[in-house]
Amino acid sequence: MIGGPWRGTAIVSAVPAGKSRRVRYARRRKRRMAAVEHDLSGEQWQALVTAWAGCAYCGTTGVALQRDCVLPISRGGRYTLDNIAPACASCNASKCNDEVTGWLRRKRLDERAFLERHAVIQAALVLRFGAEPDAAEPAAPEPGSRTSKTRPSPL
Repeated sequence: MIGGPWRGTAIVSAVPAGKSRRVRYARRRKRRMAAVEHDLSGEQWQALVTAWAGCAYCGTTGVALQRDCVLPISRGGRYTLDNIAPACASCNASKCNDEVTGWLRRKRLDERAFLERHAVIQAALVLRFGAEPDAAEPAAPEPGSRTSKTRPSPL
């Protein structure tokens, strides 16, 4: 046969409809987003954008900024005042769901400068909005208190 046995037939994708990787990831993200409470208000987002005055990672100004989770949602983060940094589209896409310090090192960006500035900005915004650090983070035990991981002294 000239043109082969497939001539005139539709090419069918090997991936069943609705089961593409993108669709699966979108559904997974939607479930993760619905499972946690996000409490970043529009006013808080504007304050973050103003405080950073550009991309929190590379410093780019004059571009649309996106909400980037310092601790990614896939790793337990959420959209809260203490976990969001404004990022340009390039940095946000590049970081993906990586841990921020490892990503900054790989991109050869100043990790220390980011972390110090992030702490200063967060402290100022906590004073302004009265927000407390993320409740999902365990509090440090009081000195001398017994926890399930501590044992009494053998003496």
